Formats: sequence, C-alpha cells, structure tokens
Amino acid sequence: MPQPASDLHRLVEEFRALPADDDRRRAIVAELGTDDTAVQAAPFLASVVADPHEYDLARVEAATILRLWPPSDPVTARTVARALLAALDDLDEDLVRQYAAHALGSYADDPAVHKTLAAAVLDSGTGDDGEDDDGEDVLVRHNALAALEEAGPSDARADVLRALAEDPELGRAATRVLTGWNAGPGGPA
Repeated sequence: MPQPASDLHRLVEEFRALPADDDRRRAIVAELGTDDTAVQAAPFLASVVADPHEYDLARVEAATILRLWPPSDPVTARTVARALLAALDDLDEDLVRQYAAHALGSYADDPAVHKTLAAAVLDSGTGDDGEDDDGEDVLVRHNALAALEEAGPSDARADVLRALAEDPELGRAATRVLTGWNAGPGGPA
C-alpha cells in the first residue's frame, strides 16, 4: 500500500531535519523503498543520490530504490537519470558510484546514460599507448556491465559488449551476455 502523501511529506521533513551523518537518514530512505512509494518519492530520492554532501549510505539506498522502481513518467525518469549520472561523477564516493552505475540500467535508453555506461565499462585503465592509467574503478565497471545487461539487448548495447569482449577483466562476462541475447561477439543484437 502506498504511503499517503502526508506520510511521505512527514518522512522527507524528518530526513531534512536530521544531521547529515545520522543513519536514520538511510532508514528513512529505505522506508520509501516500496514500489508505490518509490514512484511518489522519486524526485526526493533523486535529490538524495545526486547530493555529494549527503550521507553515503542514504545515497546508496536511494540508488538501489531508483534501480528497482524506476519512474514511468519520462520527465521524472530523465531527472532520476541525471541524478544518477551526477552520483557516478562523484569520484570521492566509490560505493555510491558503484550503486549509481548499476541503477543506470533502468535508464539506459537515454542517450546520455548509454554513453556514460559505455565509457565506464570500456575504461579498463590501459591507455592508447598500452600503459596503465588511472582508469575506471573495476567495481564501477562491473556494475556498469550489470546495468547494460539489465537494460536488455539493443544494437548500441551489443556494440559496446562486443568491444568489451577482448577485455581481460570483463570480456568473458560480456560474451556471456551477448550469447544470452543471441548476439554473439560477431553478430547482430
């Protein structure tokens, strides 16, 4: 049963009144994690996940909810996608970035999301010169791959996974996904 609007408002107000590092903030976000409530709370959850000053575990919880219950309204979905992209750009919070990357699978039809997921999963840390650079966090790469798989087959996603097929870290997983999509490393999606 969805939270009545007054309960949602009360929880949001309670959240905002708490100190930034209070674990009750995470618990409040978790309370908003039912399918009906999550849809109503999506703009609030997006603001939590995008805020680099927010409690990291509240951001992780919000990203998880936004992955499990993406809004069907295109305007809200775009807002959520932009918030998750902002969280993925927060280089100081690896755990938040990992959860944001995985949550982006629900929004992968958005060209900006697809481009970001592709860049993350393909960034193995080996530069054009064959030398190691900083590259993407390996767990962010794994979560970006999981997001692409969760998004399902498309020509663009299959192309990314084919490019990933030779990657020493993720190549086998990419090939497994392509095979499951009947889009093997050399075939169409």
